[in-house]
Amino acid sequence: MIAKNEIAGKENSGLGSGLTIETIRNAIIEDRTTATALAGDYYERIRREDPEIGAFLTLCEERALAQAGQIDQMAAEGIPLPPLAGVPIAIKDVMVTRGVRTTAGSKILETFVPPYDCTAVARLEAAGAVILGKLNCDEFAMGSSNENSAYHAVHNPRDKSRVPGGSSGGSAAAVAAEMAVATLGSDTGGSIRQPASFCGVVGLKPTYGRVSRYGLIAFASSLDHIGPFARTVKDAALVLRTIAGRDPMDSTSAEVPVPDYVAELEKPVRGLKVGVAKEYFGSGLDLEVRAAVEAAIQKLAELGCEVVPVSLPHTEYAIPTYYIVATAEASSNLARFDGVRYGFRAKATTLSEMYRQTRDGGFGMEVKRRIMLGTYALSAGYYDAYYLKAQKVRTLLTRDFDEAFKKVDVIAAPTCPTPAFKLGEKVDDPLAMYLADIYTVTANLAGIPGISVPCGENHERLPIGLQLFARHFDEGTLLRVAHAFERAALVVGR
Repeated sequence: MIAKNEIAGKENSGLGSGLTIETIRNAIIEDRTTATALAGDYYERIRREDPEIGAFLTLCEERALAQAGQIDQMAAEGIPLPPLAGVPIAIKDVMVTRGVRTTAGSKILETFVPPYDCTAVARLEAAGAVILGKLNCDEFAMGSSNENSAYHAVHNPRDKSRVPGGSSGGSAAAVAAEMAVATLGSDTGGSIRQPASFCGVVGLKPTYGRVSRYGLIAFASSLDHIGPFARTVKDAALVLRTIAGRDPMDSTSAEVPVPDYVAELEKPVRGLKVGVAKEYFGSGLDLEVRAAVEAAIQKLAELGCEVVPVSLPHTEYAIPTYYIVATAEASSNLARFDGVRYGFRAKATTLSEMYRQTRDGGFGMEVKRRIMLGTYALSAGYYDAYYLKAQKVRTLLTRDFDEAFKKVDVIAAPTCPTPAFKLGEKVDDPLAMYLADIYTVTANLAGIPGISVPCGENHERLPIGLQLFARHFDEGTLLRVAHAFERAALVVGR
């Protein structure tokens, strides 16, 4: 048995920065550090760096150190360690955590402490991960800049005058600033991939149904996904392997076998077909982003991939389709926040007055805007003209991808039309903010997996992301191509 004071005595892990899941686990196995010392390092870094970044909303130090202590106990007794042993991970604050405040970035849930864990969080801890805390996000995951948080905006670690992207801005910023080795985010229309691109990290949205949504506070239930952020594709693969798979608590999770994604990384990419859709390279695409993405596609060709032109003709309808479907589902899902069962309750003399004042005081402007848009789209007389038509167009968008994937294995595109924009630049123009999601919403509407991998920088040294799509449940190929590009890009960058 290892005594608590022996663990606490190793105050510094001595591992430095740039850590990966593999290096951490090996260091603990080889007794070069402890999970407790490592957690202490990360909390020290959070307290030093986060005041200027704002990635965290809540820390759960007691829970983290208890988990770290269990890992150290196992290591001391020679018990084989689980795959994520001692790895410091943080969670977007739209996933419930037992005994730890969960706000969804909203005042209406400011004091909410859930009685259970999100399945993805529970699976991470079962695999040995140390949960450091909860991460800032746009309120109820509604936003593309993380400026809609009811608490404070998140600043991009690469340039603190700029947004980190949204809605999972805190998740991307925490990895970019090395305040966590990996994080979980949610992606309803690009909320993992866009922040990953803006912050220069890897962000993966799995296939709809690949990861259980049990315990995810719903925004749009047919579009919501949980996925990982990491500094490397391999770490993203390790996290996905941990959280993926059927969950009886989520009827939409798929009964599809989960492959060994890490083993998939080592398969060759030579001979794979990479599709390039002209619809993703039209007007509005920043010239430096275009050049970086085209160079990345050329790099894949040099690795032996065959580049094939494809067409996704209904892409131009993706944004209006998405913002009808998403807001309609949000209108329905957020009806539960009424001040009756949990969360903020306004003082009022009548029930109807309490409802109105609770929702008016508890929700921010963007959430109110989307609830109103969705309620309108679902209202009598407008349902067929808006919501039903949007669902029909969604089917056409899905068919576009089905046809394209008959010819290619993956599709390559920009993640975002521009690098990270300035804080405050688009706050007063919701339409401009919505259009920033033009290249990401299609994957959510179709339910296919997508990943953003860093592929360069612009003249201001702002990161640019390469986005890759694959067939439903073919994350293995997606990760293999992303890993091959990442490895080739690192060699070139040396």
